[in-house]
Amino acid sequence: MKNIVVLGGGISGYGSAILARKKGFGVFLSDAGKIADRFRAKLDEWQVPYEEGGHTEERILAATEVVKSPGIPDSAPIVRKIREAGIPLISEMEFAGRYMGRAKCICITGSNGKTTTTSIIYKILRDAGYNVALGGNIGESFAYSVATGNYDWYVLELSSFQLDGMYKFRAHIGVLMNITPDHLDRYDHCFQKYIDAKMRITQNMTSRDWFIYSGDDEVIREQLPKYDLRMRQLPFMAHSAVASGAGDAFLCDGKFTAAVGRHAVEIDTAKLQIKGLHNAYNAMAASLAALAAGVAPTKIRRSLYDFAPVEHRLEPVLEKDGVLWINDSKATNVDSVFYALESMTRPVVWIAGGTDKGNDYEPLKKFAREKVHTLVCMGLDNAKLVREFTGVIPEIISTDSLDAALTACKRAARPGDVVLLSPACASFDLFHNYEQRGELFKKWVREHA
Repeated sequence: MKNIVVLGGGISGYGSAILARKKGFGVFLSDAGKIADRFRAKLDEWQVPYEEGGHTEERILAATEVVKSPGIPDSAPIVRKIREAGIPLISEMEFAGRYMGRAKCICITGSNGKTTTTSIIYKILRDAGYNVALGGNIGESFAYSVATGNYDWYVLELSSFQLDGMYKFRAHIGVLMNITPDHLDRYDHCFQKYIDAKMRITQNMTSRDWFIYSGDDEVIREQLPKYDLRMRQLPFMAHSAVASGAGDAFLCDGKFTAAVGRHAVEIDTAKLQIKGLHNAYNAMAASLAALAAGVAPTKIRRSLYDFAPVEHRLEPVLEKDGVLWINDSKATNVDSVFYALESMTRPVVWIAGGTDKGNDYEPLKKFAREKVHTLVCMGLDNAKLVREFTGVIPEIISTDSLDAALTACKRAARPGDVVLLSPACASFDLFHNYEQRGELFKKWVREHA
């Protein structure tokens, strides 16, 4: 009998373990930390054996195959030992993809915009009456949905870490939003390794599949000629002109037309609830994916106009005494902050900082100089931020806690200002994740602003 070991007891791990159990495999889940109560309850319900607070190497190294959660780096000692033992190591996506049956999947990746784009696509398909599940980086565990449901479509947000562990998995509709430097600490500080991970979205795709990508993204344009891409290509653009007989989407004068084959939808971005150029890109990509999936243009238009902003991504929290507080905690890299600052129309008090991932802050300096009057650094080591923006932003304040940072913001903000939490960094120095950082920000603002 096949013996599956699952590393990590979070949303990816518990779903993989339950799917392995459902398929009749021997299964064991191991987590170096503490497993959340809700996941432990599910494992107990499905009678999955597990351990927490450490790894039993002998049991793990007896596996036929190991399913690794995306948050566990390849540098972890247990991962190295698994590789040295020659045991196949895969992601939840690779594992669950084997058991999808005749269902199809829309897979979305990119350095920025993937959560919003994934959420829009899921809403469009669900509103159109499709039997669809949401998974990957958001929603339910993909593996758990495969184990317990019977869906026709899966809409999956994929990180580079998930793509790294995918080998035979195939996206029927693949969406690549952009590629900018991110997570370089996980890729030996080599941008090309990170690029290669993102380009894995195209692997195994056939001439029956669709590949949607940003025609404005210089990195993607440079990479495409290196690959033998046989699928139908659908670029979306606001600046470039890329010829494609299969279809495309182009933004001009605040409107875009997305066309796939003989079907097209026109969208007025002024009617969208999500604002800014980055959200126009997200809407174009989502429209192309929905058209490729067969959704009627009228239904796409209705769902797009109805779509509300995603939590922790340029999320307005409160306006008090003329100061608007915005939660953009999900902006964990420079490119996300670039779009956030670009979309600001009021003077900015900007909160940044956390665990630096090898960031190059140069692209932010133009907008910082034009729009930001105060930078509040929130992290245990703010030296790089202070150094980079000295002489660019008039006032820089260094703090080492959320309360100190937001108190400083409250003092610095003037009527008509925006206080923007858009950190450009991971959250792990002071918070468990970006969600917790965003939730604590919102709680403080509502209680103290």
